[in-house]
Amino acid sequence: MYNKFMKALDLAIEMRNSPQKAMKCLLEEFCRVNGYPSRRRSLVDDARFETIVVKQTKQTVLDEARTKANEDPSLEDTVAQAEEQQPQADDLPYKSEETESNDNQDEIDDAGLTEEEVVLQNAASESPEAEKELVRAAVVVHLRDGMGSLGRILKAVETYHGTVVHLESRQSRSDGVMFDVLIKVDMARSNLLQLIRSLRQTASFGSVSLLAENNVNVKAPWFPSHASELDNCNHLMTKYEPDLDMNHPGFADQVYRARRKEIAEIAFGYKYGDPIPHINYTETENKTWSAVFIRVKELMTKHACSEYVTVFKKLEEEKIFVMERIPQLQEMSDFLRMNTGFTLRPAAGLLTARDFLASLAFRIFQSTQYVRHINSPYHTPEPDCIHELLGHMPLLADPSFAQFSQEIGLASLGASDEEIEKLSTVYWFTVEFGLCKENNEIKAYGAGLLSAYGELLHAISEKPEHRAFDPASTAVQPYQDQEYQPIYYVAESFEDAKEKFRRWVSTMSRPFEVRFNPHTERVEVLDSVDKLETLVSQLNTEILHLTNAIAKLRQPFC
Repeated sequence: MYNKFMKALDLAIEMRNSPQKAMKCLLEEFCRVNGYPSRRRSLVDDARFETIVVKQTKQTVLDEARTKANEDPSLEDTVAQAEEQQPQADDLPYKSEETESNDNQDEIDDAGLTEEEVVLQNAASESPEAEKELVRAAVVVHLRDGMGSLGRILKAVETYHGTVVHLESRQSRSDGVMFDVLIKVDMARSNLLQLIRSLRQTASFGSVSLLAENNVNVKAPWFPSHASELDNCNHLMTKYEPDLDMNHPGFADQVYRARRKEIAEIAFGYKYGDPIPHINYTETENKTWSAVFIRVKELMTKHACSEYVTVFKKLEEEKIFVMERIPQLQEMSDFLRMNTGFTLRPAAGLLTARDFLASLAFRIFQSTQYVRHINSPYHTPEPDCIHELLGHMPLLADPSFAQFSQEIGLASLGASDEEIEKLSTVYWFTVEFGLCKENNEIKAYGAGLLSAYGELLHAISEKPEHRAFDPASTAVQPYQDQEYQPIYYVAESFEDAKEKFRRWVSTMSRPFEVRFNPHTERVEVLDSVDKLETLVSQLNTEILHLTNAIAKLRQPFC
């Protein structure tokens, strides 16, 4: 008994001086005596297990010390020392129950730990420096009361001295929850743990989860394989939301914000196969459209590429583009389908790059339906339907440009986060703000230029720098979206841009190739000999038709 008491007492003293080393010894001894397996699958179970071990061992030390002291009065000082040197909560890698009143709460806290939180807590306990070290983490919060609760999250991040580096939301598929919010923060480890506990105490949040420390890396990112799966690609970025951005023209306009919310809810409710909802635009919204429409029409003949001008006039002939009213997405979608096979899908706001690019792979363009604020008709900090309709739609009806857009989308499927960032940058400097040569003149084909006359005039002037389009350098060129671009990339032609893009995409790290099957609206991964043989057979049939057509055209007319 004496040896067992001294061993336990030594462990208690050691736990005070070196808690991690003592914890390891306690775990090994407890496992040896009680027959627990030496390895467990869950770090969460480890956390709960260690809590039990600490509690039981402390009680054993004191009970045996008191028993021995009754037998030998000379050991009373030793018992007092053992009680004094019990490990405190801050000295342990996990919370230990110091008083009976804290027992239940600590057990609840331990039961709610995820593996990521256990890893984070372990790392923070290594040293004071590790505790204060800044880490990047992703936190998912489920909002019961809608986006109005988002401000509480941002305030909590500020309270715990964190920095928001990314924020996006989507409509939740969980009962009793309106939205799921993903927020990436840079924050000290100890503050991050406190943030999570604080958010969990808020009744308006359904649940709070820490995804991972440092970053969220997906070894094999999910991507849609059929057009119907785009129902899952509606993650929004809230960078320019009028409810959150004080610089947004509609921030102080409650009527405008309510209108935006109304149209966003319509888009959230859209599912694959549904007709695109009809929006009854107000007189003010149509007035905003008219102001921009007139200005774009004045400038396009001189400054827009010939492909844009050709389709624009065709849209006027079919009465889709008229000055008096905003076109409906359904009539525009029908027009695109007949010309290039592209269709439209309503979006509630600014989508994440991965979701937006994935849609292009299916020749589907996710378009907003709300209108910019009347106080800022010629500029919007975010995409709106005027930008989509006047900027993007005419060129999506051009076969060459439509193919280029789809190839960007196909390249994004299964790409890494780093490659998604590069692809979105290429998209920014081409589809949004691209210039091309035409009869020794520089013309605009980027939607951000064609729907914003101020930047269009700036882009074709001598003020910015013009560089030849090269995907490898374009992909890493920093850009900003607050002011006019200082650098624009000029393509020799759409065909030249496509060829350069294809060569660059072939160097990406994605270990497989994909193709879009227009008959099934499905993306096929070319990862087997059978699939490749089927594709070769289809291509041979197409080549045969082309060869026969050429031979017939060469025959003299009878």
